[in-house]
Amino acid sequence: MKKILSILALGAVGLVSSQAQTETIKVGAITSLTGRFATFGKMQKAGFNVALSEINAKGGILGRKVEMLLEDDASDTNKALAAAEKLQNAGAPLMIGAYASGITKPLSQYAARVKLPLLVATAVDETITKPGNDYTFRVNNASSAYSDAFFELFAQYKGIKKLALLNSNDAFGNSIATDVVRMSKRGYTLATDKYDTGLTDFRPILNRFKAQNPDVVMFASYEADSIAIMRQAKEIGLKPNFFFAGFATGFALPSFPKNATDAADNMLVSVAWNDDVRYPGAQELYKNLKAELGEEPSQHAAQSYAAMLVAADAIKRAGSITDREKVRLALETTRISTGFGPVRFLDYRGFNNQNPVISIITQIQKGKPITVFPARIAEGTIVVPK
Repeated sequence: MKKILSILALGAVGLVSSQAQTETIKVGAITSLTGRFATFGKMQKAGFNVALSEINAKGGILGRKVEMLLEDDASDTNKALAAAEKLQNAGAPLMIGAYASGITKPLSQYAARVKLPLLVATAVDETITKPGNDYTFRVNNASSAYSDAFFELFAQYKGIKKLALLNSNDAFGNSIATDVVRMSKRGYTLATDKYDTGLTDFRPILNRFKAQNPDVVMFASYEADSIAIMRQAKEIGLKPNFFFAGFATGFALPSFPKNATDAADNMLVSVAWNDDVRYPGAQELYKNLKAELGEEPSQHAAQSYAAMLVAADAIKRAGSITDREKVRLALETTRISTGFGPVRFLDYRGFNNQNPVISIITQIQKGKPITVFPARIAEGTIVVPK
């Protein structure tokens, strides 16, 4: 009888062991699948899925397939925090999220409190990683990278002196405004204005800008606003002496030139990734993202793809899915190359765990964004509208 029980026990152990080997590793992710940021959330989900397909095709992590626990924050901070608590309780070794800066900042504070590593894929508010905390790691760039690229370009045109900026009155827009005010002290005059969510008539602000005869008019706006602003700028005849310039976000979506039509012609857009970048694997990534989406991908999809690869790499090097401290320490020593670009987390210029992403500038030419700056990687020539 004892022999039979012993055999049964060994069988049970073997079954448990077999189940453990086939059990998936669950990576938590939070984005906006519904609500005002749903288009961006769709891009993020596509990036996650493409990365997961690649990871699992190569055998997964630690001999296990990787599964994503994807939570919808419905473009709402409180729902994002509830989702984070759900992932915390589910035992996720880390989480990726969210889309918007205003949601990601409190998510970062929660992650630090419960010691759950957070990978930021798209939110650019400087203060998320400046000063940041030991549990938040940003794969994408901070907002100042966008401003730095624009002002580097403006410096090449001696006639650019008068600037105007309209930004959304939220974490993203205000972070951009802080950067632009700082950079404009290098010999530029700057007119600024901001607007709250829900505003649909931008004409009064745009008319004030028009009266000031600016050389460059800059915008920091989300999806629907970016289209409305450019259409109304054309309607009132606002024509800067040199350029319109948009800070990524709504202007970086493929739907922007499509829906703004000729109002978007020759607009400059600062981004971290475009389909013509020359990073190894970038063209294959573009094709895979487009196939996943069934439409043109934006930088948000590429950033999210990279974040999922970073997550898998950290868990693999940590050798654990339960020890979050080991995962956090593995993130600190991240050094990988992706189709989005290289990823490593550094402490510099007051940033903590920030990937030093280089921003590029595209120009919408014949309805398509073409990389035009810096010159060393440009795929097209800048057009100065007459």
